[in-house]
Amino acid sequence: MQVITHRKHAVNITQAERIASAIGGGLLAAIGLKKRTPAGIALAVLGGDLLRRGITGHCYAYEALGIRTTEKGQGAETTSVPYELGVRVDKAITIARPPQEVYTFWHDLNNLSRFMTNVESVTQLEGGRSHWVVRGPANRRIEWDAIIHNEEEGRMISWRTLEGAAVDHAGSVWFKEAPAGRGTEVKVELQYNPPAGMLGAAIAMLWGKEPGQQIAEDLHRLKQILEAGEIPTTEGQPRGKQGNEPERDAEVHHASVESFPASDAPTYNR
Repeated sequence: MQVITHRKHAVNITQAERIASAIGGGLLAAIGLKKRTPAGIALAVLGGDLLRRGITGHCYAYEALGIRTTEKGQGAETTSVPYELGVRVDKAITIARPPQEVYTFWHDLNNLSRFMTNVESVTQLEGGRSHWVVRGPANRRIEWDAIIHNEEEGRMISWRTLEGAAVDHAGSVWFKEAPAGRGTEVKVELQYNPPAGMLGAAIAMLWGKEPGQQIAEDLHRLKQILEAGEIPTTEGQPRGKQGNEPERDAEVHHASVESFPASDAPTYNR
């Protein structure tokens, strides 16, 4: 899991908020410096931060809470998670089946609940849309609508949530022929903005598994289904490294956030 921390498009407050912050911050800083007392210094520090907020247009509190009052900007009509918000997860696994077979299995969204343990159901709608029912932290039921907005036959599927989703997210899954004819390398790239932002992500981890771990385990179940036709009853017990599963965590942990186009769902240009 990787928290997105860059500032390429970091303005997350409205112009009115910037003006109010700059004016209020300047006044507080001037008053605090004039008093020359511990309370005055604290007031000046607060004023200085408000002044910074107004000048840069970036609010750290908003960032922590996953709030953005300004417009999403470039690509707003196709944006689920703004460029500088959220958490990124990259996971990969190698499955000893042909890429087209793995792609076809994943493309039938009814199959997702077979290996994604938190997914109760996915109902396919018209126009590439689907309705998801998922079990969240504390066994809470969460629902959202999503759309497949980009795909390449046998190679890639990209999706994003639609307006009103309980958890805004976007991502893609890639199917690439593995070296030496070992099957298919499946790579999932996900960017999501949890409710209450980074604080929400931290709280969610107290209730359940970290998203990166959950996706890794889901991919392992997919591997079991496609290679063996079922999930072994030993699932959930400690397991060692799989024979044909590559060591990818180190690579994906350092995946650059720059591969997410500004103000748009991740990936799409390879």
